[in-house]
Amino acid sequence: MEWVEVTARTVEEAKNLALDQLGVDTNDAEFEVVEEPRPGLFGRTRGQARVRARIRPTSPRPKVERRDRRRSGGKKKGGDRSETASNESTEDATTESQEESDRPPAKANNGRRRNSSTKPKSTEQGAPAMSETASDADVDLATHTAIVSEFLTGLVGAFGLEGTIEVESIDEDTNEIRVQGSDLGLLVGPKGNTLAAVQELSRTVVHRRVPGQAAGRIRLDVGGYRQRRREALERFTQSIADEVRASGVQKALEPMSPADRKVVHDTVNEMDGVSTISEGEDARRRVVIIPA
Repeated sequence: MEWVEVTARTVEEAKNLALDQLGVDTNDAEFEVVEEPRPGLFGRTRGQARVRARIRPTSPRPKVERRDRRRSGGKKKGGDRSETASNESTEDATTESQEESDRPPAKANNGRRRNSSTKPKSTEQGAPAMSETASDADVDLATHTAIVSEFLTGLVGAFGLEGTIEVESIDEDTNEIRVQGSDLGLLVGPKGNTLAAVQELSRTVVHRRVPGQAAGRIRLDVGGYRQRRREALERFTQSIADEVRASGVQKALEPMSPADRKVVHDTVNEMDGVSTISEGEDARRRVVIIPA
């Protein structure tokens, strides 16, 4: 993902401005402080903070954690180390030839891992486990999109609904996957809360299905909900901006999600005579439209 660079009076304010530009929450972004304000006289600061930020690539849970969860079998976390090595060797041995499985137990249970030539074991999803080297490879956007599309198809069927999956490229780093159909409100929920939860679930699915980091970003929409909300928010923003431009008095909007704040910023940036700033923290963060 590309980096954005912003400047502000403080590092915290610069980070918040970067989040507004990216349209994501703090947990979904990573930052690099390029420059900090310098202390001046009488407690004042000199210069501005400069921060670079980008959307944090999707990364899987640690591989060891997934293996331990599958093999725990209800045993205590602090089980005997030799017993763990024995179980691992026994499982590996089932994929080898009969001659190899007849090796003396002392060699099979010596506590050492077998080399990389051993056949990969199957995961819970039925796909072969990836090697340590492959775990560092990024997941390209096309693969990322295919995994999420498959997950959404199964989810729609599990809810007993009917819908089709459509994919649209927003830019070179972003795809939007849309579930189109009728009576899909169950997947949207009040104020889009269920849709937001499905978005988070899709990230978990990618974590479990593939190693490495997911290149690019996937946005979800169900029944055109987010598209309609974007269009309504753009119209609302334009009307408020016209009022601010005519009166010369700034106006603060209600607190919004990072994605909605991005729509407001983008809409005002295309208009003359007005601009935007952000104020507040976390869930109370809002956009203020001001005269230019």
